[in-house]
Amino acid sequence: MLSLIGTIVVGLIVGLIARALKPGDDSMGLIMTIILGIAGSLIAGYVGRALGWYQPGQAAGWIASIIGAIILLVIYHLVRRRA
Repeated sequence: MLSLIGTIVVGLIVGLIARALKPGDDSMGLIMTIILGIAGSLIAGYVGRALGWYQPGQAAGWIASIIGAIILLVIYHLVRRRA
């Protein structure tokens, strides 16, 4: 249970930092911000393991997670603009 709560808290922090660093209007709610942060962390961990930066089971670092979340925000903004 604590692992789930920790994941949610880290996702919220990463999502908020990513939204603050990326310029532009990214209006989304609290739940979407948490999902953004968690997904950014997962993507950073996957890419890091594929490139040999992280070992299997090792979590991505804060900076990598924030960069992953910013990349997702850019993709989200591009998709929303076209729709």
